[in-house]
Amino acid sequence: MELWQVLVLGVVEGLTEFVPVSSTGHLILMSRLLGLHGPAVDAFSVVVQLGALLAAVFYYRRILLETTVGIVRQRPESLLLFRNLVLGSMPLLAVGYLVGKRIKAQLFAPLPVAGALAVGGLLMLLVERYRRQSAPLYQHAHELPVGRALTVGLCHLAALWPGTSRSLASMSGSLLAGLPTAAAADFAFLLAIPTLGTATVYELLRERQVLLADVGLLNISLGLLVSFAVGLLVIAAFLRYLRGHGLLVFALYRVVLAVAVFWLMRG
Repeated sequence: MELWQVLVLGVVEGLTEFVPVSSTGHLILMSRLLGLHGPAVDAFSVVVQLGALLAAVFYYRRILLETTVGIVRQRPESLLLFRNLVLGSMPLLAVGYLVGKRIKAQLFAPLPVAGALAVGGLLMLLVERYRRQSAPLYQHAHELPVGRALTVGLCHLAALWPGTSRSLASMSGSLLAGLPTAAAADFAFLLAIPTLGTATVYELLRERQVLLADVGLLNISLGLLVSFAVGLLVIAAFLRYLRGHGLLVFALYRVVLAVAVFWLMRG
């Protein structure tokens, strides 16, 4: 991989990680568009997400610090948020560990990604309709009872299909569980820390030799830096957007992109 290709993938990751359009799916499509194939490319498509994850940690540093202190001091709100983060992330981590290799072997390709984009876009339209017709039952993620937090975790499993989008899966689950849009986005971003963090670090350790040989430490570092910077800007912009808008535009984008990929692959 050349430096400019690494930088392009870093920008794509930062732009797409926190909006419900699938960063992994976009990285797979962009890699193929750039003519990149192989284990190192697939591994880098996972590892580069660590930069965007660090952007989420930085953006939510105050909440994370307050929650950590609250857990130590046994504050109910902090303990409940921690419980719900565990319930929202454990299904994805457990199943992902069991089937991760099979997913990379069979679904890291344009056609499976396009299928997930299309299905996810249509499901998002249904969720958006539900959101507009239903009043939120809760205002904050720590208020979710066990059953509804687990519902978020089960919906989160859909993110294992590249092209679905981790943020789409967790946001949709949060909306169905009864959170308003902005709180659902916050919970989805917080859920990225244990899920995305575990996945990226695990991939980095497992594929470090391939990554160092075919990508290089400098290129990996620059890719992470770019995805961090772009991701930090996108988090703030996306949350501002959600205060006055829904998810319709992202659903339409997904469907249009899926149709374009199917059409191109047909030729």
